Amino acid sequence: MSRTGRRAARRGFTLMELLLVMGILVILLTMVVPKLISTQKKANVNAAKIQVGMFRKAAEEGYMQDMNTFPSTEQGLTALLEAPSDVENTKNWNGPYVESVPKDPWGHEYQYAYPGTHNEEKDMPDIWSVGPDGEDGTDDDIGNWSNEEDEETNS
Repeated sequence: MSRTGRRAARRGFTLMELLLVMGILVILLTMVVPKLISTQKKANVNAAKIQVGMFRKAAEEGYMQDMNTFPSTEQGLTALLEAPSDVENTKNWNGPYVESVPKDPWGHEYQYAYPGTHNEEKDMPDIWSVGPDGEDGTDDDIGNWSNEEDEETNS
């Protein structure tokens, strides 16, 4: 074997080359990771908005149509899954109106209140997620009283 062949077979990466590659990887990660986190936050907010909209639609177009009222605050979103035992006309209940009532993307229970206090239409229930901070009544709450079309045009 020639002398140059042996050198090529034994040659590996130098410490300087490894440090350079590691430095490039760290720079790339510092640019990509924040974007991924931001994308995940937006996805969670969008998922909560979709679920709140689904509950609102089920309450309006399902429960309200059959029962001529919305579930009470005490009955909550569970009334969309099973007929409440504390109403007179349970035979009118034609649900379930949703497959399940999952927790919000941050692991919190969805909130429900009827009659609602946030909606312009006062005879509407409030349905909301307490948002990522888990505290009710803060700026990150996601509810059915916010106008999604306005939010999209302002973004």
